[in-house]
Amino acid sequence: MPHDTTDDLLQALLDAPAPEPHLHEIGTVTEIGDGIAIVTGLARALLDEVLEFGGGLVGIVFDLEADRLGVVLLGPSGAVVPGSDVRRTGRVVSVPVGAAMLGRVVDALGRPRDGGDPPATDRLRPIETDAPGILDRAPVTRPLATGLKAVDAAVPVGMGQRELIVGDRQTGKTSIAVDAILNQRGTGVLCIYCAIGQRGDAVAKVIGALHDGGAMDHTIVVTAGDEEAPGLSWVAPYAAMTMAEALAATGRDVLIVFDDLTHHAHSYRELSLLLRRPPGREAFPGDIFYVHARLLERAGQFAPRIGGGSITALPVVETQAENLSAYIPTNLISITDGQIYLSPRLVRRNQFPAVDLGVSVSRVGGKAQAPALRDVAGNLRVTLSQFEELEEFARFGTRLDDATQRNLTRGAAVRGALRQPERDPMPADEQLAILIAAIEGLFDAMDEATTATGAAAVRAAVRHDNGETAALIGSGRRMTPDDRARIAGLARDALSEVGHGPDA
Repeated sequence: MPHDTTDDLLQALLDAPAPEPHLHEIGTVTEIGDGIAIVTGLARALLDEVLEFGGGLVGIVFDLEADRLGVVLLGPSGAVVPGSDVRRTGRVVSVPVGAAMLGRVVDALGRPRDGGDPPATDRLRPIETDAPGILDRAPVTRPLATGLKAVDAAVPVGMGQRELIVGDRQTGKTSIAVDAILNQRGTGVLCIYCAIGQRGDAVAKVIGALHDGGAMDHTIVVTAGDEEAPGLSWVAPYAAMTMAEALAATGRDVLIVFDDLTHHAHSYRELSLLLRRPPGREAFPGDIFYVHARLLERAGQFAPRIGGGSITALPVVETQAENLSAYIPTNLISITDGQIYLSPRLVRRNQFPAVDLGVSVSRVGGKAQAPALRDVAGNLRVTLSQFEELEEFARFGTRLDDATQRNLTRGAAVRGALRQPERDPMPADEQLAILIAAIEGLFDAMDEATTATGAAAVRAAVRHDNGETAALIGSGRRMTPDDRARIAGLARDALSEVGHGPDA
């Protein structure tokens, strides 16, 4: 290079303005544990701020004390040892959002878990945000169909509602949530399934069901497995809710499932105890109610001023030995707008979905339910409650009169008609026809296999009735005696054709 060129370059560098200094605040790890770290030397760090450790590991400031920070790690801590450096970032935990997330399986930080490239979006939103105020909300007036007879008729869910799914292990809680997601295919409702502390094979089974049911294209799966750091399980539901808020802000309706908040509470308790927070009831920290309330209050039906979309939340919680009065279940029951209770007693009777209509309730869904279905649901609850009372009485072996025996037969038939296999969500018009057939006695004295065959015949008949039953539900009007008689006649003819009619 010629000498004069070098001189010109040096002079240009000398004449250029000096670069602004970059300030890096660096602290030191003093303790490292299972999912947590104690950090000193970062006196200006803020609560919930992201800190960077070596090897790409990040953590969240969880506790602020005068001379140290309690940090929750969002990943494996194997590369971090006491004495390691840690840096402030000046930002909070954020996740990618937008329509590009649909069809993807991601972790609690939005990183791909399905083997694909990172989601094609540069939009980031913090996982923590204030819930919309009263003036930013609208009434819940539209139904969200789950495709399950026992839910849509008796425990209806409205768009923007928070409906708890509660029950013991192996009672079908996840199945109800997955069927609800499958039923949104073709409705325009977007879905998010958030798996918290679940086994990898269980999450893979759900993802397989969504793929097989053609629901993955409109669904985001957020997963934080039980083998991962507890910090990821703690932030996962907030990350999923943030993704839902970004979609709802564009006017879309979103269904979000948290499976389950029992594991979320356990991960929060674990982190709190490791950081020496004072324990309370059942060793949970004192703010465990607020942890779930600030999450679920972000759901709702929103006013047009903030997009006009909705977020319907189906949180799942597990009970032990049917103990609904345990700490976490009672907290969530008081936060949500109703609960779907799945009874082990019904599971033992092979009644799936095992929805106990005596304990289940929806505090707002009835206002969003189609009047025709609401007319049937009243008779359904009365028939089943009378049947269960008589069933308990009949256990003593007392001789029963003919009227009581007929009520027992009718109740057993109605309960049998509520059976529904997994991954078979049902349109509202087919549900209505089957329930009317059961209440009218068309399934009396049928065994389980015969009832299933008869129900399939009734469903086929409704699909070929030129949409009259669907038009009745969509019209929003009450059911007249003529409507009821027409549907009952349709069901009676369908059963007669397959040899299961009342006179067969």
